[in-house]
Amino acid sequence: MGVSQNDGRMEGWLYLIRFNRIGLQYSRKRYFVLEDHCLKSFKSIPVSKNEDPIRSAIVDSCIRVTDNGRESIHRKVFFIFTLYNTSNHSDQLKLGASSPEEAARWIRSFQEAASKECPNPDNNVVACSKRKWQSFRLSGPMTTDRTNSIDWTLCSSMHTDPMTSDVVAPSPWTIFGCQNGLRLFKEAKDRDFHGKHWDDHPAIMAVGVVDGTSEAIFRTLMSLGPSRSEWDFCFYWGSVVEHLDGHTDIVHKQLYSDWLPWGMKQRDLLLRRYWRREDDGTYVILYHSVFHKKCRPQKGYVRACLKSNVCFKSGDNKCGGYVISPINQGKQSVVKHMIAIDWKFWKSYLGNAYARSITIRMLGRVAALRELFRAKLGKFPSDFSSGELTRDIRLPQSEKEDIKVEFQTPAETRKSEEEDLLEEEVENLSSKPSSLMGLNDVADEFFDVPEPSEYDQSENGWSSDLSPEMYSQVQDVRHPKLSSAAGFVKKLHDLAVQKRGYMDLQEVAKEDSISCCYGSTLPKDPSCTLACSWTTADPSTFLIRGDNYLEDHQKVKAKRTLMRMVAADWLRSDKREDDLGGRPGSIVQKYAAQGGPEFFFIVNIQVPGSNTYSLALYYMMNTPIEDIPLLESFIKGDDAYRNSRFKLIPYISKGAWIVKQSVGKKACLVGQALEINYFHGKNYLELGIDIGSSTVARGVVSLVLGYLNNLVIEMAFLIQANTQEELPEFLLGTCRLNHLDVSKSILIKP
Repeated sequence: MGVSQNDGRMEGWLYLIRFNRIGLQYSRKRYFVLEDHCLKSFKSIPVSKNEDPIRSAIVDSCIRVTDNGRESIHRKVFFIFTLYNTSNHSDQLKLGASSPEEAARWIRSFQEAASKECPNPDNNVVACSKRKWQSFRLSGPMTTDRTNSIDWTLCSSMHTDPMTSDVVAPSPWTIFGCQNGLRLFKEAKDRDFHGKHWDDHPAIMAVGVVDGTSEAIFRTLMSLGPSRSEWDFCFYWGSVVEHLDGHTDIVHKQLYSDWLPWGMKQRDLLLRRYWRREDDGTYVILYHSVFHKKCRPQKGYVRACLKSNVCFKSGDNKCGGYVISPINQGKQSVVKHMIAIDWKFWKSYLGNAYARSITIRMLGRVAALRELFRAKLGKFPSDFSSGELTRDIRLPQSEKEDIKVEFQTPAETRKSEEEDLLEEEVENLSSKPSSLMGLNDVADEFFDVPEPSEYDQSENGWSSDLSPEMYSQVQDVRHPKLSSAAGFVKKLHDLAVQKRGYMDLQEVAKEDSISCCYGSTLPKDPSCTLACSWTTADPSTFLIRGDNYLEDHQKVKAKRTLMRMVAADWLRSDKREDDLGGRPGSIVQKYAAQGGPEFFFIVNIQVPGSNTYSLALYYMMNTPIEDIPLLESFIKGDDAYRNSRFKLIPYISKGAWIVKQSVGKKACLVGQALEINYFHGKNYLELGIDIGSSTVARGVVSLVLGYLNNLVIEMAFLIQANTQEELPEFLLGTCRLNHLDVSKSILIKP
């Protein structure tokens, strides 16, 4: 589907994704135009700018957009994202694009439109999330007058810094050779908490340049269909065992034996597959070996395991993956393929060198991928399918369409005509004001039969990931129209009860409860020898915008922090714990009672699930906030302004490479990706960051939690500077979290 973007106008075909009365999903194809904060919906491409839409809505600073990933609806793959209003979460709009790139462009456009609406903090406008539901009213044709909008250059929250990393850190990879045009690297040895090597056999990475777009390569790598045999000489058969969410599923792969050494039995892999797209067009695919009750080891196969560099008491966790980064204006891509695998040899004399040679041979698939795209002139062949192989024989799509047309009965034809007529009658009433849900065509809710033209055609080469058995299971699930993030995450936990590659929090959390004095539950240890402790990180580890950033776009090492970290909490509860700074007995209230000049800045990171975990970091300063204009604007500004400015720089300084790759080292505007609840008291500002508000964030955190007690996590927080008067940037504070343990979190009494 074509998508065009110019002069602040974004337009193209999307799919409305909705639930019918019995909870099954269906879609309707509509043409959307986003211009001047107004989202308009049409049944066909408008012939002129003055054509009245069938639906319209205002996109302002109240709007959030979340990336829901891939989803199969009636055997068609969509890349889903959801618009919702922060003041009324029940009013939302679920949309689907035909490709991840289209979805990314739409998401970015919606974020830009919402960011442009940021009110000037000097006006002390009431926070958007606290306002009544007004600015999202819908109607037919409309014109809007924006008197409170500010210059986009003053709120360039969507600006992507050209630097790939905002952390000064040594590379974890060392080159050891070159083969078939691929550079080969091994992971540098890292040491665990006790000073021992985590693994005697480091991960191996192959790096090559492929003449294709990152999206086309991503689609090729995600495919488990027959066309995979054109480049993957290891692959024999594959399928999706279970679909966890839009970014995560469980896949089973069987490997050929003819490329393995003589006498070696066939191998298979059972993996949790997670993917995401970065803002610069980079795709990350991570694999993690798991156990699953629906796919136990099979006769005739030896189950190999992708192996990470972290040892758990219960055994090794396993992993591997790809990173596809666009270069040369997106015409080419750098493909990195990383593997650390245990081939499960039973003969003791087969040493590490023997296993390493097989792994290197497997990495040669990158060269085969390169040659495939060279032969295809960098294009993604239309015969490629993302659908997983099944054991049944299917007719080609074109034959299916012909058969459906030939056997359509007159009654079916009349029903289709009646549906269109009723839909048009309802759309003619769209001039009445309604909420964002009004973009969902009312008449469609009563139709359970999908439109053949929407589901039988494969416009983009993507088809369903699911086998017929899996497809029927997914379609039988009744989705409630609204569900909390905690409930959704709990559902994902229940789906993966027997997983081993990633641990379940409630399985390890202790049920003891002690009295909590907020600001003292996580001990400080500057020596970093005590497990489950905190200290501050070196500010020079992080890069920030310097005095001349607007001219040279160069970042410099931070020299100091504005505030000092004074305390930390590591808590768990059966609900989200907000406003810790305002609770009696907290460190914040103790200072408030003394009437001193101290001001606290609290970052409360909340991870939902059957237990909600809260990591609260307390920073304090004695300088009056009036002396720091940018900080004063942030504290006194509204939520939209804060969301456009608050930045986090993450860094896994010690840990498995899969976690380092998943988390990254790039600064992010947290409020553009996650929901933040702000709590402002007399002497503090608290930011409650809800990890559950993003599918992507949940996937990353789920992976991190599985490795948590073997990680050293460093973070820095800052307010983004966008004008010359605001430069240079400064760090609010840093932290270093040493081998956190969920079992040592403190249970909050109800």
